[in-house]
Amino acid sequence: MADTISLSVRGLVEHVFRGGSLDSGFRAASTMIEGTKAHQKLQSKYGESDRKEVYLSAEIVCGELLFVVDGRCDGLLASEDGAITIEEIKSTVRDIEAMTENETPEVHWAQAYFYAYMYAMENRAERLRVRLTYVQVDTEEVRSFEREKTLAELEKYVRDVTEAYAPYARMLAENRRLRDESIAELEFPFTSYREGQRKLAGAVYKTICEGRKLFARAPTGIGKTVSTLFPAIKAIGMGKLEQLFYLTARTITRTAAEDTLATMAQRGLVLRSVTITAKEKVCFQDQVDCRPESCPYANDYYDRINEAILDLLGNETSIRRETIERYARKHVVCPFEMSLDAAYGADAVIGDYNYIFDPRVSLKRLTGERKKRTALLVDEAHNLVDRAREMYSAVLEKREFLELEREFKGVSLSIHTAAKTINKWFVTLRKQSEGEPLVSKEVPDGLQVLIEEFLGRAERELAGGGPGAGSERLLNAYFAAAGWIRTGKLYDERYVAYAEFERNEVRLKMFCLDPSHLLAQMGKGFLAHVFFSATLSPLGYYMDMLGAGEEDYSVTLASPFAKEQWEARIIPLSTRYADRERTKERLTAALLDFAGQRRGNYLVFFPSYEYMNGIYEEFAAQSEGSWQNLLQTPDMAEEERERFLARFDEANEETLVGFAVMGGIFSEGIDLTGDRLNGVAVVGVGMPQIGLERNLIRSHFDAQGMNGFDYAYVYPGINKVLQAGGRLIRTELDQGRLMLLDDRYLQPKYARLLPEEWRG
Repeated sequence: MADTISLSVRGLVEHVFRGGSLDSGFRAASTMIEGTKAHQKLQSKYGESDRKEVYLSAEIVCGELLFVVDGRCDGLLASEDGAITIEEIKSTVRDIEAMTENETPEVHWAQAYFYAYMYAMENRAERLRVRLTYVQVDTEEVRSFEREKTLAELEKYVRDVTEAYAPYARMLAENRRLRDESIAELEFPFTSYREGQRKLAGAVYKTICEGRKLFARAPTGIGKTVSTLFPAIKAIGMGKLEQLFYLTARTITRTAAEDTLATMAQRGLVLRSVTITAKEKVCFQDQVDCRPESCPYANDYYDRINEAILDLLGNETSIRRETIERYARKHVVCPFEMSLDAAYGADAVIGDYNYIFDPRVSLKRLTGERKKRTALLVDEAHNLVDRAREMYSAVLEKREFLELEREFKGVSLSIHTAAKTINKWFVTLRKQSEGEPLVSKEVPDGLQVLIEEFLGRAERELAGGGPGAGSERLLNAYFAAAGWIRTGKLYDERYVAYAEFERNEVRLKMFCLDPSHLLAQMGKGFLAHVFFSATLSPLGYYMDMLGAGEEDYSVTLASPFAKEQWEARIIPLSTRYADRERTKERLTAALLDFAGQRRGNYLVFFPSYEYMNGIYEEFAAQSEGSWQNLLQTPDMAEEERERFLARFDEANEETLVGFAVMGGIFSEGIDLTGDRLNGVAVVGVGMPQIGLERNLIRSHFDAQGMNGFDYAYVYPGINKVLQAGGRLIRTELDQGRLMLLDDRYLQPKYARLLPEEWRG
């Protein structure tokens, strides 16, 4: 039985014919703004007998492989004499007046030839015309090149190109065979299921089989990582799934997924997993600069990457950052881009949320057919709400265009004029505001046209190699402008636009108030979604915000830990901003008493650095000589974080008290088991700082008939509390003391949001 390989025409030919270098990160946005318009305008001139966007497919046998290839042909044109022309349209910003047929990329012809072959096979056509048409997006000038091909010629061409792709396909097929055989023999990687694990695993498997979304509130200690990965892998082995993405916001949870897969590998699993690490972290250069002349790993990248991927996926299974780096150095290719290319051939991909949900950086080559056989496992899903708000928002700052205006004076009149016009627009807006923030449900009038004009000019400058082509400021402004236009296309009643003013600066933002609709849109097409977290509470709120439908599932699992493991206490004092100075002495005394009662290692969490620093100063002065104190600081380097955590040693002979902030690096995802952590104190209810954006969210949900204050402040705040307090008990053997310091915890509204064992 032949191995079946399903892929798009474009995916196949781009793999075979790609070559050359990475660039500085600039990708022409004409396809986003003008490319579709150019296609549509040309297609609108087609005759009655002509057809556009014609779906075509074919099965191509290549040895033991069967390729099922499909795509949409731009134009299928019929002449009066009955001759058929297959047209492939490409939009471009380059000057095409002097363009010759020899300058046309082979990959463009390849795409057209495949469509011609598919049509010829389906309609028994012995001869076809193949036309490659370029449209200049600014001038709308059209230039076409035409060739005539017989079915025999097309058949040979398609066979040769498919043969060139076959080594990669054969490797994937062999990897898949070994994977499925190993999954059939794979058992749960631990001696027994913990309480709640079997229920969660069963719910995940059912969700995948039925193609739904699952929202799982699964407390710490259940073992969420293995309880989601294991059933998903079993679903792959049963043919219900082809690929899974394990998505998370933090490095430490990515490591947990890697380690879980490694545990299963020790028990016989043969599965290719690729971890995608951020470009800034994995880049070999001192500074990220992807220009071919600056980076040997970017220069001629596409000439070497196919061989590098064959080597990597043919010889490795657990492909972590260090593995990517080793092979990237061996083949002299960019490690970040290599991880993306490897992801398309992997069984499991571990990475940040944005590779799926952010329209700016999502994996663009995931075809609709591939998505239908892919499941998304979204870890720590409570983090996705605010992350999504930022993904779908856009910001412009006056300063960017003022600096650009100055930089390009005498360099490029086109860029100088466009930047100057936008800067003037901002100046006018500032004068109208009288310094107060402006809020509107509509995007500011007239700005979109100016940004589109700037975008077109910047694109020509960057793509055309003009005097400003190497300007980092122009590139950054281009991306900001492109993001603004992209977000403008998403803008609806779930958005608000606001402007803030500080001296001469103006900051304008299209702010996404409710990301649920866009999360659902970006996730559309994937077979199944599993959103899980220990603090997906209240569950209804998170289901609303993460885009649940009426047919989707939810599951709430009980804590596997005994209530007796917690020694919980509530101290009813006010930590509200207006009362903090008044209650400072009492709060400090409570914390001193908490740490002084028993020797141990303690963490104290605060809602902000400002509040924490003020209490720490007094606390440290009064406890000097009694024990050791640690203080989290903003922007701690990775080594500093590791040193901070390493101090929490169960062999410590004296008490250690660490001060940290809720929602920060030490309040989520860390495991200080046993006597490495004996107590946690949480100051306040985690309420986000009152500000313009939070108040806009509040007003939006009030208008929807919901409790806007809860949606904007209470629920996000209590989630931080649950995460911070959740650091205390991590295993069945842990015991510890928890102190919640705020009088609001005695109110029913807040008390019912706490786990039962925390209510003191």
